[in-house]
Amino acid sequence: MSLKLIEKHSSFDGLQYKYSHYSEVLQCDLTFSIYLPSNKEKKEIPLIWWLSGLTCTDDNFSQKSGFQRLAEKYQVAVIIPDTSPRGENVADDDAYDLGQGAGFYLNATQNPWAKNYKMYTYITDELSGIASTLVPNFSGKESMGHSMGGHGALVIGMKNAARFKAISAFSPILNPSQVPWGIKAFSSYLGEDKANWKEWDASELIKETGVPPILISQGTADTFYPEQLEETTFLENARKNNQTVNYEKMEGYDHSYFFISTFLEDHFAFHVKQLR
Repeated sequence: MSLKLIEKHSSFDGLQYKYSHYSEVLQCDLTFSIYLPSNKEKKEIPLIWWLSGLTCTDDNFSQKSGFQRLAEKYQVAVIIPDTSPRGENVADDDAYDLGQGAGFYLNATQNPWAKNYKMYTYITDELSGIASTLVPNFSGKESMGHSMGGHGALVIGMKNAARFKAISAFSPILNPSQVPWGIKAFSSYLGEDKANWKEWDASELIKETGVPPILISQGTADTFYPEQLEETTFLENARKNNQTVNYEKMEGYDHSYFFISTFLEDHFAFHVKQLR
C-alpha cells in the first residue's frame, strides 16, 4: 500500500494532511484527510472519525467546519474519509443521492454496485489500518458525522461497539429503511429484500446491547427535517432498550455547516469526556 501526500497545512499548531491511495477494498483511487494535533506532551492521541453527507468529499469538513481549532484544543486526531468510491470505472448515477458521493457507508450486494461500494469494510478495516500508522501514540476511537454521514457514524459505531467509545451526529438519517433517501439507496445497493436493510438501519441497531453513548443535534429549520431525518422510531427503540441517547433540537438552525460549526465544540467535548 502506497500513500501519496497531496496537501499539508499548518493549522492551530497541528498539521492538516490530505492523502491519496489505491484502495484494495474499493478497487479505485481514493483520497482522505487527517488532522494531527501538536501533541507537545507526547501523550496518547485518540482518533475521531468524521463521516460526511451526500455529495461531499473529505474536503467539506476540513475546509468549512473549523474543527482544527477544537482538535488541537482537545488533542485529538481527526480522520475524514471520502463518502464513496470514485473514478471512471466505478458505477455511478446521475442523481445526487445515489452512486459517487452517496456510498451510504455500507457494503453493497447488488450489481453494478457490489464491485466497488464497500465503504463499511473500507472504513472499519482498510482505512483503520492506515490510520493506525499515521497517528502517533494512537489510542481509542470515536465516530461522528453529518446527515448520510450521521447514519454512517451511528451504524459503524453501533456495529463495532467494542472499538468505538462514543457516537455523535448532526442531522443524521436515523431510520433509512423508512425515508426516501434510504429507501432509494438500500433498494439499489442491497436489493428489495427489506430484511437485509435492518443491518444498516440505526433504528434497528439501537436495539442491541452494549451500544456506546450517543449525542445527536438536529436543527428545527432543516429543510430535510422531518421527511428524511425523522427520529421517532429511533428514539422510541432507544428508550425501550435503555440506551444512552441525548437528542437535542436546535431552534432555527438548518442543515448547513453554519449549524455544524456552531455546535461542534459540544460534540468534541462529549467525545473527549467519553474517551478520558
